[in-house]
Amino acid sequence: MAGSVHVPWYATGFRADGFEPLLAEIAAVALRYGASEYEVFRSHDDRYRFLQTATFERKLDFERYWYGPEFAAFRADYSGWYQVPLAYGWHDVVGRGAIADEVVAGAGNAGERR
Repeated sequence: MAGSVHVPWYATGFRADGFEPLLAEIAAVALRYGASEYEVFRSHDDRYRFLQTATFERKLDFERYWYGPEFAAFRADYSGWYQVPLAYGWHDVVGRGAIADEVVAGAGNAGERR
């Protein structure tokens, strides 16, 4: 059964704007470790609060990502940019749904979505 990991981050004073692109970049690395998707959210109510999610088929793949060299370097380089302790939560995926965008071919350079 697939699992979704949720990592709540809280940026330290005046670092939230700089932390946002860094977190988005390291979150994307999860795809190299077998994640089928990832997301990074930033709160509108508290601009220092972030939530990173990723879906993996196996928790072992997530652990390879979390303890891998890229994430270890990220935590070392930016440890003063977020509050600790940092604790993730693993959740079983029991339902999912989405409406896919359909790209219309030939509608401008970037395509038109309907």
